[in-house]
Amino acid sequence: MGTSLTPEFWRLFAVLLVISMAVTFVLSAALDALALRAQRRHIRRRPTATRMTEASRRPDRSLVRH
Repeated sequence: MGTSLTPEFWRLFAVLLVISMAVTFVLSAALDALALRAQRRHIRRRPTATRMTEASRRPDRSLVRH
């Protein structure tokens, strides 16, 4: 029992294909943007963890010659 693919089927197939491609593209772009934002936020936070305190920035008075 062979069935022929009607023009209506091909139109619906093309519409669904375009919609699925658009959804894939938009989701991919959104997830990429979120990943980049998280990566940039992680890079910004890393130096603050090793930030020197105010006391450690001052020169050691025992090493200063008078």
